[in-house]
Amino acid sequence: MLRGIFVVLLAVVLTGLVSLATLMAIFLFRWPAARVHIFPRWWGRVICRAAGVKVEIAGLDNLNGQGPYIFAGNHQSQFDIFAIQGHFPFDFRWLAKKELFEIPVFGHAMHRAENIPVDRAHSRQAVKSLDAAAQRISDGASVIIFPEGTRSQDGSMLPFKAGAMVLAIKARVPVVPVAITGSFAVMPKGCFLPRPGRIRIRLGEPIATSGYDLKQKHELAEALQEKVSALMAG
Repeated sequence: MLRGIFVVLLAVVLTGLVSLATLMAIFLFRWPAARVHIFPRWWGRVICRAAGVKVEIAGLDNLNGQGPYIFAGNHQSQFDIFAIQGHFPFDFRWLAKKELFEIPVFGHAMHRAENIPVDRAHSRQAVKSLDAAAQRISDGASVIIFPEGTRSQDGSMLPFKAGAMVLAIKARVPVVPVAITGSFAVMPKGCFLPRPGRIRIRLGEPIATSGYDLKQKHELAEALQEKVSALMAG
C-alpha cells in the first residue's frame, strides 16, 4: 500500500513537472512537438518503474513502415496510459476528450504537444472534431485510441464502438490491432493504487481501411475486435 501511495503522489508531481518542461521546451527553445515527447515518454517509464511494473512489447515486425497508423486496443486499466506512453516505440499522439485540454498547464501542454482533442458531449461538435482529427492523421500523425470507450470492469473486453471506426475510415490509414494484457491485475477499475506486475502489449498486422466506407463501420469494428481478441489469447 505504501508503494502504491508513493506512486500516486509521484505521478501527480511528475505530471506537473513534465507539463512545465514541455511548455518551456516549446516556447523557450522552440522544440518541435515530436521532440518534446521525450518528456511524457520519460514520465511513463519512471512511473512504471516506481510501481514495479515491467512492460513488454511484441509484434513490432508486423509494421513495415513508419505510418501514420491508428493504433486501436483494448482498455483494461488506467495504467495502460503509463505503459503505452513510456514504452511504445513510435511517434504518436493521444486522441483525448477535450475536457483534458482545459486543465491549467497540463491541458496547454497537451495542446502544444499536438495531441488531438475530441468533443464527445455535443453531436455537431463531435463530428467536426472527428473530421479535424481525421485530417491530422491523414497528414501524418499516428494516434492511439481505445474503441471500447471505457475501461473494463473485470478485465474482459467490451464491444468495440463503431463510432471509433468513423475516424479510421475518414482518415484512410491502416488500423493496427493492439492487445494489452496484465494491466488489469496492476490497477483494476475502481482501484487507485497500482500493484507490481507485468504488462504485455502485442501488435497485430495492420488492417487496411481503404476497402471500407462509413456504412461498414460496424464490420470494421468487428474485424478489429476479432484481431485484438486473437492477440490477447495468443
